[in-house]
Formats: sequence, C-alpha cells, structure tokens
Amino acid sequence: MSIRIKIPNTWFRGHQGVRRDEVVRTAVAVFLVLSIVILSVFAFYYIRYQRIVDRRMRGPIFNNASQIYALPRTVVVGQKIQPEEIALDLRHCGYSEVGAKNDSRVGTFSIRRDGITISPGPDSFHAEDNAQIKIRNGKVVSITAAGNEGNSYELEPQLITALFGAERSKRTIVKYQEIPKILVDAVLAIEDRRFFQHSGVNYVRLLEAAWIDLRQGRHEQGGSTLTMQISRGFFLTPQKTIKRKLEEMLIAIELEQRFSKQQIFELYANQVYMGQRGSFTIGGFAEAARAYFNKDLQSITLPEAALIAGIIQRPNYLSPYRNPERALERRNLVLDAMVDTRAISRAEAERAKAVPLKLAPPNVEASDAPYFVDLIKDNLVSKFSEQELNNRAYRIYTTLDPDLQRVAAQAIDDGLKVVDAKITKLRTRRVKIGKGKGRSAKYETKILPGPQAQVALIAMDPHDGRVLALVGGRNYGTSQLNHATAKRPTGSIFKPFVYAAAVNTAVAGGDNVLTPASLIDDSPSTFTYGDQIYEPRNYKDEYHGEVTARFALAKSLNNATVKLAEAVGYDKVAEIARAAGINSVKPTPAMALGAYEATPIEMASAYTVFANQGARVTPIMISSVRNAQGEVLASYRPEQRSVLDPRVAYVMTNMMEGVLNYGTAYDVRTSGFNAPAAGKTGSSHDGWFAGYTSNLLCVVWVGYDDYSDIRLSGADTAEPIWTAFMKRAIAVPQYHDVKPFQQPSGVVDVALDKVTNRLATPTCPDDYTAAFIAGSEPTETCDQAIGSRGILSRILGIGGDKALPPSPPGAGVQKPASPGVIAGQQNQPDDPNKKKKGILGKIVGIFKKTKRRTSRHLPILRSRTLDSWKIGG
Repeated sequence: MSIRIKIPNTWFRGHQGVRRDEVVRTAVAVFLVLSIVILSVFAFYYIRYQRIVDRRMRGPIFNNASQIYALPRTVVVGQKIQPEEIALDLRHCGYSEVGAKNDSRVGTFSIRRDGITISPGPDSFHAEDNAQIKIRNGKVVSITAAGNEGNSYELEPQLITALFGAERSKRTIVKYQEIPKILVDAVLAIEDRRFFQHSGVNYVRLLEAAWIDLRQGRHEQGGSTLTMQISRGFFLTPQKTIKRKLEEMLIAIELEQRFSKQQIFELYANQVYMGQRGSFTIGGFAEAARAYFNKDLQSITLPEAALIAGIIQRPNYLSPYRNPERALERRNLVLDAMVDTRAISRAEAERAKAVPLKLAPPNVEASDAPYFVDLIKDNLVSKFSEQELNNRAYRIYTTLDPDLQRVAAQAIDDGLKVVDAKITKLRTRRVKIGKGKGRSAKYETKILPGPQAQVALIAMDPHDGRVLALVGGRNYGTSQLNHATAKRPTGSIFKPFVYAAAVNTAVAGGDNVLTPASLIDDSPSTFTYGDQIYEPRNYKDEYHGEVTARFALAKSLNNATVKLAEAVGYDKVAEIARAAGINSVKPTPAMALGAYEATPIEMASAYTVFANQGARVTPIMISSVRNAQGEVLASYRPEQRSVLDPRVAYVMTNMMEGVLNYGTAYDVRTSGFNAPAAGKTGSSHDGWFAGYTSNLLCVVWVGYDDYSDIRLSGADTAEPIWTAFMKRAIAVPQYHDVKPFQQPSGVVDVALDKVTNRLATPTCPDDYTAAFIAGSEPTETCDQAIGSRGILSRILGIGGDKALPPSPPGAGVQKPASPGVIAGQQNQPDDPNKKKKGILGKIVGIFKKTKRRTSRHLPILRSRTLDSWKIGG
C-alpha cells in the first residue's frame, strides 16, 4: 500500500525564490568585491602612472642633453644664391618666417623682392641685431648688419646632433601649427582615423586587432591609437605583451585628460621614430622631411606627406632608399586611405600616385660626422661632467663646416669605389681546375679573400687650426674605430721634414749649406746606425745618379733622401719633426723614410708648419661652450709654435708644388685641379697624401686595420680622394678664393738651367724657376758649366735632363754643378756588363717618344737584422 504526499506549489515557489535571492545576493557581493578589487587595482596603477607621467612631463619633454652645432655658414658679397636658399638654411636652424603663428625664439626672417631680412632672437648664437642681405639676379650685392655694411654675414649655426643621451638622434622640434594639414590628414588616415573622437583608446579597433592575432596565432596587430603609441614611445618598452598593452591604455587615458588633442599630436609628430641614417636615429616628421626630401616640413607636397605617413609603420622595412617598391606601394595605400576619409578627392589621389618617388640624394653617413662627434665628447668630458652635459642643455659650437663635411663624404664614397676595384684586381687569380692539359685544361677566376680598406680624412684651416671636416672610417655603423686618431707609419709624407732640415742650413749657418739645387747621389747604398744596417731601395730598383734635392723630393727617391738626412744629421731632422708634433721619431736612417708612427690628425697639424709660414698650429674642434642662456662657459683657441723660419717654410712649399706639377702627384693636375697647391704622396703599408692650398689643408690616409700591406701607393689610393675633395672644396664660396702662396722677404726666385742647375742665360733657354733663401742661390751660370761641350753635349745627351714630361728640373745633372753638393757622396761604379749606347744611338734616342709619367715609387727599406719591409714613396 503506497502513500502519496502532495506538496503545495506555493511552498515550492517560496523555497525557489529564497534560493534565487541567495544567488542574486552572492552574485552582487562577488561583483562588488571584484569591482572594488578592479577599481583598487586600476586606481593603484592610475595613480602610479599619473606620477610617471607627471615626472616625465614635468621637465623638457625631449632630452635636455647638450647640443652640438656646426660652424656658421657664411654668405659673402658676390656669392650666387637665392633668398629661398638662405631661408631654407635658416629654417633648418630653427628660424621662423615673419607672420607665422608663433615666432621662434632662435630668430625670424622675411623674404623681400630684393633679398632677405634676418632677425636673430634671444636664443640665437648671434646678437639680436637685424641684417639685410640684398640679392640681385641671383647674386649677393650688399650685406648690412647692425647698421654697418660689410662683405660677409654668418648665418645661424646648424644643429649636428645631441651629444649624449640614450640614442644619437637627429630631431627638429615643431609646433602643431607648423605641421601641414595634408600630413596630419595622411597620418590620421593610415594610423588613427578616430583620433579626434576617442578618449585615448579605440576599443573597437583594439578588439578587432586582438581577434586577428588570435586567429593567426601571432602578435602583429597593434590596434594602438596615436596616444597609445606616445605612451609606448615615452614611457614603455616596445615589447608586445598583454601587460604592456594595458599599461599603454592607462597612460593614454591619463594623457588624454592632461593634454589637448593638438598637443598630443604635436608630441607624436616630434617623437615618432622615422628610420635610421647611418648611426643616427631620425626622430619626428620635420627631420624626416629633411632626411628624405631635403625640405622644410612646411614645404612638402601631398605625395611626400603620404610617404612620411606610410613609413611610420615600419621605417626600416619601408625605407624608400633600400626598398623603393615597398615604399611606393605603402605611399599609394595611404593616398587611398585619405580618399576613404575624404581628406582628398580620388582625382587628387590618382595625380599623386602618378608622381615617382623624388628623394634627396641619400645622405652619406660621413656627412653627419659621427667620428667628429665622438672626438667632441672625448674633449669635453675632461672639463665637464656627463651629468652636466646630459641635463643642462649646453650648446657646443664646433668648427665643423657642413659643406666641407658633405664634400669629404662624397669624395671618400667615390674614391673608395676606385680603391676597392684596384684591390679586387690585385686579389684576382686565374686558377686551374682539374688535371687537364693544353687545350683541355680548365680555369676559373677567383678573388682571394682579404680585409676591407679603411680611410681617414682631415681638413683644417692651416692658419687658425679649425678642423673643418673629419672622416674617421668608411662606415661608422660597422666600425667606430676612428682612424683619424690611429697611429700608422707615415711613409714618405715625412720626407719634407728631412728636406726642411737641409734647407734650414741656409738660415742656421755653417760650412755645409744645402739648397733645393744641391746634388744628392741617388744610387744603391748601405747605411749603418748602431748595430743596424739599412739598404733602402727605390721602386723597381730605378736609380737616377746625381739629382737635385728638389727633384729627389718631387720623385720621392729613397736613397737620396736617406743620404740627405745623413748629411744634415739625423738628430737635426728629428728635432724639427718633434717640434712639428711628430713625437715618435728617433734619429735613425729609417726615420727619413717615415718608419715611425703618427696619426693623420698629428700629420695635418705638422704640415701647418709649411702652410703657415713656419708656425705649427694645434687643431681645435670646439670654438665655445655656452649654457642655455647663451653665456660662454668655455672658449677654445689654438696654440701656435714657431718651428721653421718663414723663408724655409716657403722654400719647402715651393719644392712641394713640384710634387704636384711634375712629381709623384702629377695626377692631381691631370685630374683637373689647377689651383696653387703643394703636397706629398706617401706609401708604407698604407697610402697617404698630405697637401694644402693657401686656405685649406687636407690629409688623407688609406690602409687596412690589420696592418697588412695594401700593395698600392699613396698616389693610387689617397691622392685621388684628396683631389676629389679639393676640387669640390674650392667650389664652396668661402674656399673659392685660392691664392698663390705668399712669398716672405728674404726669398728669391731664380731661373736655372735644367741641364746644369746653374743660372740660366740666353744660351740655356730650357730653364725652370726655383725659390731660394737669399744668399744661398747658385751664382755660376750655365755657360760656365757647358764650356767647350756646348750644343754637341746636349745633342749627345751627355749630362742631359733625364726627367720625363712635364719636364722636372734637376734630374741627371753633371757633377760640377751648383754650390751645396753633399760632401762624401760618391757615384756608384758603372755596371761593366751594362751595354752602353753609341753616338748614333744617343742621337736616335732624342727623337723617341717618352712616356708622360714615371712609375709610382714604392720604395723598400731593408735591414740585415730585421725582416724586410716596404716603406716610403
């Protein structure tokens, strides 16, 4: 028997309601707890990041490190230039045009029909005095500054870079009002279309990006707004994690509450990473416009604005220099996006797409002077602490000339291509493959491995010591070793100091006076010094017999140079060299051929002895250091020291002009550089060239880091770079006025017969002119030397000039010649096995065509106690 119990529905509903209430209350409690926890966590991080934002935004938004400025560019009367060119230069320096919404504190300018007016501001390097530059038909006709008319005007120095900080960057700060609307529209179209509507986070776009990442299993879709990108750039690392994304959102919300949309976009425009130029970071839109188009930001066109906006996503991957196809495709995508946002019409987009990429010539890294910047830092840390230089916004005004630095970069870029090709040719071998013989033999061409040639170039004013351009290597990104400060054997660019010591005997007095016309025996010889025995050799064992000192220097003859050093005294040569700043030299025969080491900068300073009337000038790279208020904290002046009598310095310059006019550096002239100049080639393991004009001195070095032999002469490696640099340098207005070297009193120019090196007369019309210290010049005439031999001796070639065109003086002269012959030097005996020409052969030989140039001189220095090695030439 079953019993049924019936439960009333009302009872069940009552108990079900109780349980539902409990669930609701529990849910509400959990929600409240979670909300409190979330709000607490949010409040904690909000306050935390608020403090971070406050701390970061309290001081200067961008780093307050010291800034390095270049030498002010100079505008001179008569210069060909347009007002717009000057205006562009001023904009690069921070000036604003009169009538802009915000006048720059650096200065303002206004373009007029007849020129340009410049008004420096309180933050300018110059005093706040107006200047008017009048230009007519593209040429400067007058310059008035501070009410006074003058011949030149210095523009504002250009910023090179920040000296310290986490990155070496180039950045030009702009205001929102200075950013073209087409660029704002382009950036928003491709990066953040709802920028002016959202409150820092675009949640729809963020969820869409998260969904794509989940499907693809990768973290590629950012979904960040411009404000979030600023959060990441200013406060966070670029690492992609969920935690960092939440931090971005919190900081973005904080920024949106603190700043207006225009201020946020301005921060973005100045902060965004826009690629790399060598070792320098390109920061912000203004610097990107300059780097990619060499334009002021306000002057960019629609296609250029679209390109700048496009490469924001991946600046190096989309670099228009490295990947022009990608950059062009991305630019066109931006133009389509601008049509979608109705910023431009479809017709405008299509016209812009039809425009090819018009980029400025790629900036060679050397033009940014990274090695120069490193030297500036090294010079300053001994006087200022890094904290001062990092935080006090010092302005460091340097001697670097941007025009010459750019010229140096171009010359090296062109020259190294030629050097690399010559090295490749030397390393190329034809190698036999297999065992085939005769016609069945197979060969292949191989290029042997080896180091890459490095380079250094220093250009300076030889009168005031300012280093105007400096390149320390071929690529700073791959090697930060500054070869301009690396010690290397100097080779034959040391030889002028041997000849200077010889010419100095005319000033010092004594019985053995040596002059440019003094005879030296250029024959194979052995020299002893202590327990060392030296056997210097000329290139290809070519010897010239007795030659003048002038000819020996022009042709870089090794034996003759060592004999001259021996006659003068090794100690006297070393004394002059040390006074010129070459401190490593020792008074040995090897010294005469440049066996001892010096840096390219030291050799540039040493050569000022010849270019600066006998006074050595120490190089300087900084003119002054000023604080943010413009007050001078330190100023730098070069030191000058008298080393040679001005007369000796001029005679040496005159002799080194011969190196270019008919010596080992004759290619300088055949390459089209015809300005008055003097210099010397040099070869050791490396290639050197040191040369100068009346207003510019330049030293070039080429070699390997591992000290192995480059197997090319200085005339093949360094000289072409020097020539390319100087040809471009004299085209720069401030270096265009190259004048003949100024001859001091007490020096005379004398016409000498090329055959006898005695005073020329109408009987000896084939002559040349040489400089002598007054009283040391030859006194006997060529007639006295020719005597009874007369015309017949010339026809037969007896004692004739051995030099090849262009005819250098002083080769192959007869024994009885001008005064000052080195005592104790005897000719080597003739080789008895050598076949001599008969009279008929001599006469026929007159009419044979001679070569235009002699071979390069790559002399060799050998020691019986040391391994053989090459040096000189």
